[in-house]
Amino acid sequence: MIESAFGQVALILLVTAIIGMGAKFARQPLVVAYIFVGILLGPTFLNLVQYEEEIELFAELGIALLLFLVGLKLDLSLIKNIGKVAVFTGLGQVIFTGLLGYFIVVGFGFDVVQAAYIAVAITFSSTIIVVKLLSDRREIDQLHGQIAVGFLIVQDILVIIFMVVIAAIGSSAGEVDRSIPVLIFGSIAYIAAAVAISKFLLPRLLAWLSKSQELTLLFGVSWALSLAAISYSLGLSMEIGAFIAGVALASTPYRESLSGRMVSLRDIMVLFFFIQLGSSLSFSDAVEQLIPAIVISIFVLVAKPIIVMLIMRSLGYRNQVSFKTSMAIAQISEFSLILMALGFSLGQVSQSAVSLVTLIAVITITLSTYFILYSDKIYALLFPWLKKFDIPAEDGLDEKAIEARYDAIVIGAGRLGSSVIAGLASKGANLLIVDHNPTTLNRLGNDGHGTLYGDISDPEFASSLPLNEADAIICTAQERSTNLVVLETLDRYGYTGQICLTAMDEPTAAVLQEHPRVTVIRPLKMAANSIIDALPNLRERE
Repeated sequence: MIESAFGQVALILLVTAIIGMGAKFARQPLVVAYIFVGILLGPTFLNLVQYEEEIELFAELGIALLLFLVGLKLDLSLIKNIGKVAVFTGLGQVIFTGLLGYFIVVGFGFDVVQAAYIAVAITFSSTIIVVKLLSDRREIDQLHGQIAVGFLIVQDILVIIFMVVIAAIGSSAGEVDRSIPVLIFGSIAYIAAAVAISKFLLPRLLAWLSKSQELTLLFGVSWALSLAAISYSLGLSMEIGAFIAGVALASTPYRESLSGRMVSLRDIMVLFFFIQLGSSLSFSDAVEQLIPAIVISIFVLVAKPIIVMLIMRSLGYRNQVSFKTSMAIAQISEFSLILMALGFSLGQVSQSAVSLVTLIAVITITLSTYFILYSDKIYALLFPWLKKFDIPAEDGLDEKAIEARYDAIVIGAGRLGSSVIAGLASKGANLLIVDHNPTTLNRLGNDGHGTLYGDISDPEFASSLPLNEADAIICTAQERSTNLVVLETLDRYGYTGQICLTAMDEPTAAVLQEHPRVTVIRPLKMAANSIIDALPNLRERE
């Protein structure tokens, strides 16, 4: 038995590092490893977590910093750029998942309040898991990645609103009438003061502090924790205060600098929250809640993606984009656990309910990791069935666009594609743009370009394109698979014009260059060459 808090924290960090390395080797998310450490060191097995107050303090600091950084990175412009799909999909998924989930949870015997908590908890998806895995796969800037991130921003805003409501409901029955008006007016005054300080004082202060990395980090932590403490004293939760502290700094030019310096501290602190959750999960609760956890996890893993796909289809998105977006959000969030912990602290949910959601988190986060990593293979496996429910290829075809002659067909209108389109248009080229983002195509159509909505990997759609009426075919998509499909399609239809394909790495470039008529676009290599060419005065040292 370790008799000091210092020794216990050291042991927890050591065990977490060892198990974390094992999780990394097994390609498992670290959140699951942290919860497993809590289970291992908690009363269920080794019973080594004795200094619960100290661990709880570290956990609260971690959650405050996590929500501060969420607020700091809140990019409302992304929602504006993605448009209605992020808002409608985010809201629609929460509503439908919450309603269906509520009736499932009630069916397992939970009362109305606890069922509502659990239903709300399972509607949210993990920002940390989704952003990390999509970034690792270089899909964060692709259409499905942008929609998923915009979707998660909407959910982050919703979870803060839910926490405000819960803080009000958490007042005792005799004080509800008095506490809610006080809470509302106090919150308005609090937010107004934070906005005023962030607008008139913080920019100058941060400009001065930016000369010292240590002071900048110290200020960021103190600002986050101070507003969290003030929020708690006003009757709001500390989490809301920390989030507001981040939002207050989100519009300053120093947000990236602050974020970069605080991420490591956040990661160390927040692991104690997940360890605390794991240590609170008793073996008896786990066994008791195993069947409900499995049923609800299946609902999260299957129903949430289906709901997202249906909403996106109604908005005009075809199968591939909607499927890959839906695969990204097939788990519950770290904020789901925070929400349940808040409800438990207010006495509104039982330990059994917290244990249930913790089990659901472990199951869904683990399995959804594979959904994201193998989304292309899963899509290919399900393609024959999904195709029956897709928007017909001819729905995206414009007869006038098909019958016209073009200087070039540009496949993909993302960041690289947009630059290519702008450059060719400035030379007077007549272009046909093929993409699966309806919003982007509407904008390009208004600029006078021919546009077709569809997926080039769909043979039915590819056969309808005026391939032999274009002098050049340019594919700016970053995915290796898409470029190979384009090349295979052009060969199959006997295309004889110029072909430009994109390769993000050397192996892909080598494969594409085997085709004699292909010009390979290497965006990263071209960017590096531009930097080198811009520095002509640098010479090798003798």
